[in-house]
Amino acid sequence: MAAVFLYLVFSVALPAIIFIVHRSSRCRRLRLPPGSLGLPFVGETLQLISAYKTENPEPFIDERVNRFGSVFTTHVFGEPTVFSVDPETNRFILQNEGKLFECSYPGSISNLLGKHSLLLMKGNLHKKMHSLTMSFANSSIIRDHLLVDIDRLIRLNLDSWPDRVLLMEEAKKITFELTMKQLMSFDPCEWTESLRKEYMLVIEGFFSVPLPIFSPTYRRAIKARTKVAEALSLVVKQRRIESESGEKRKDMLGALLASDDDGGLSDEGIVDFLVALLVAGYETTSTSMTLAVKFLTETPLALAQIMEEHEQIRAKKGEGGKLWSGVVNETLRIANIIGGIFRRTMTDINVKGYTIPKGWKVFASFRGVHLDHEYFKDARTFNPWRWQNNSGATCPANVFTPFGGGQRLCPGYELARVELSVFLHHLVTRFSWTPAEEDKLVFFPTTRTQKRYPINLQRRDRV
Repeated sequence: MAAVFLYLVFSVALPAIIFIVHRSSRCRRLRLPPGSLGLPFVGETLQLISAYKTENPEPFIDERVNRFGSVFTTHVFGEPTVFSVDPETNRFILQNEGKLFECSYPGSISNLLGKHSLLLMKGNLHKKMHSLTMSFANSSIIRDHLLVDIDRLIRLNLDSWPDRVLLMEEAKKITFELTMKQLMSFDPCEWTESLRKEYMLVIEGFFSVPLPIFSPTYRRAIKARTKVAEALSLVVKQRRIESESGEKRKDMLGALLASDDDGGLSDEGIVDFLVALLVAGYETTSTSMTLAVKFLTETPLALAQIMEEHEQIRAKKGEGGKLWSGVVNETLRIANIIGGIFRRTMTDINVKGYTIPKGWKVFASFRGVHLDHEYFKDARTFNPWRWQNNSGATCPANVFTPFGGGQRLCPGYELARVELSVFLHHLVTRFSWTPAEEDKLVFFPTTRTQKRYPINLQRRDRV
């Protein structure tokens, strides 16, 4: 037995140790971005997690930018990672997708979304499916086909509200129903609500340890993901039968089934694709809705001006909307739901006089740039007026990036803005409200309010 043990040590462990030592010595020869790799194995992961439990939106990044500059080295989630809070470097990362960088996400996210999700696709398949998704969420499609349902479903939800609601929960219900309608033509029902509850468990597992034995959250998420996939598989099979018999529907699932004629996805691939799109449409837009209301509530002058503008819009006495786009932009800037993107280097890469080794992770921080006083005056303050005549905002394309950019620009960015705008229009013209409790923002593992933002409502008008 001792001989077997020694054999295993020398045949398995020793080569691994040699590889790690060789890689470490090679990295020492390179001029890495300044920073700290922290403790062995753990790195600075614990510092990152504990820092984001405060109200400061970017405490981990702020501290290291002050010490090391806008491009720095750290070690998080088990890997050496270079963080960028530099707009030019972020743009370089986005524009070199598939050339110098490839997408790379934590195992928990990859496993729960599925290998055929748009987020994880690469190369020509990603280009094809990204283009298909954008074609179903462009301005003409929204205007001619989606806007009626967006308006109808938002009205129906607001009609059912009691005098006190948890706004974030209600916003999530709205966005899930909207996404189900756009993807698969489902109106709200018990089945869609049951599916939404499973989705909530899936999303909770995104930032957990991807080991079911050690993480109850991840274990629940995997079980919920299986239930969601089974439910969607039945829908896909039924729709495929209908499609083959000549019955076509103008929704995302119909387009995915039609793409089979041109080397499209299998049923399993379509399910993965739908799972990821549901997450994207459900979680991010609902958070933007909630935080827009929170920021307006805390800025009474802006809320009063918005209410006046939208009364004019409703009465058709004026165009209105002079401050409106500023509210949307400012909400996306401060509470950027996607704080940044992870990528992996495909070769050694030179950035600002430093070398990022092949195989390292990089994190392009969008929110870190959005909250930098160099680019936005009083960057941590909600100020929707800064967007009028570009006052107070220096905003080239690589500075304001709430929806990413490059080949992986969020395909639903126009749709998200429209849904947010329609929701806020009906809210401010039909209700006045006050916070039911003090509620604070938290930024890890996702941007949200601690108490789901409870508000007391008073109806101003029934329309």
